[in-house]
Amino acid sequence: MRSRVGVVATVAVAVAAAACAPAQITPAAVTVTPEPVVTRRPVADPPPDPIPTIAWPLTGLDATGVDPALLARPSLAIKIPNDGSKSRPQKNLEYADIVFEQYVESGIPRLVAVFHSNQPEEVGPVRSMREMDPNIVGSFQGPLVFSGANRNVMNYARSTGQVLIAQDLGDGGFFRTKDRYAPYNLHVNLADVVEQAADSPPPPQQFDYAYPAERATAAVQGTPATRLALRLSRYGAPGWDWQADAGVWTRTEFGEPDITVDGNQISATNVVVLFVRIYFNWGLPVSDMIATNRAGYVATGGKYIPILWSKSDRTGTYVLTTQDGQPVTLAAGQTWVELIPNEGVAAGDATFS
Repeated sequence: MRSRVGVVATVAVAVAAAACAPAQITPAAVTVTPEPVVTRRPVADPPPDPIPTIAWPLTGLDATGVDPALLARPSLAIKIPNDGSKSRPQKNLEYADIVFEQYVESGIPRLVAVFHSNQPEEVGPVRSMREMDPNIVGSFQGPLVFSGANRNVMNYARSTGQVLIAQDLGDGGFFRTKDRYAPYNLHVNLADVVEQAADSPPPPQQFDYAYPAERATAAVQGTPATRLALRLSRYGAPGWDWQADAGVWTRTEFGEPDITVDGNQISATNVVVLFVRIYFNWGLPVSDMIATNRAGYVATGGKYIPILWSKSDRTGTYVLTTQDGQPVTLAAGQTWVELIPNEGVAAGDATFS
């Protein structure tokens, strides 16, 4: 029989142990709502502004960062022959910003090439002036460079105020090459001409340009074409073929590539056809360059559109509009202007295909 003291002791130990055991606690249910994860995407850079801060006035191409002295120099309008193998290939014609092709006596084609953004060391051959030349290039405000003119034409050009630089006036920079016979071997050094024309201002912009090129009027509104065939006369049949990969029109003469001395085929971003009236004065055919709303075409980006063109006076710039009077824009780049007779004593035409 166990003693009472022992039982009490045992009970006491059990109670003490129970008192020391940790209590079992059931935590309260808690609902936690996680903060939403915000993913911040970087803001895309805005597309670059296609309009250049500074542009060459005769091409519309970007001139940002160009030496201001180059932008401030005058443009040089140089008379260049284009009558067959006697005058072709020409030297450095491919660098001209704007080229005009004109009808002279018997329908022989002649060029007025205007150099500003690119002025190579020399250009040639150099040939004579005609009465319409001051009206063609008067809006450029730079010198007209040539060799020879009859007395009436010379007196008229002087009376207009056009700056004239010519070999037969005793001006410098002209020299003869040994690869051809005179008069098709006369060249001119452009740096010498710039020095003599130091008082002439830089040229004002002649045409309106669209940025980017896909917004040019003909590119947006025009009819697709891959070839432009022109008939200036029996001596002049220039053609232009669209090269989509290069984004330019390349030039041909009577179906053959028109190549310069250095082997470069002539090309242009824009081909502008201006129909002109031809009349005779002093026995020479003259293209009437002072006009209002005469017909023409602009070819840009593999398309063409009919236009109207105007020129208010000798120093007025060329105004191109659509047939309903809206301004026509070109793509930035080089431009050839074909002065095609369609009234008066001569008639040519333009065909797109």
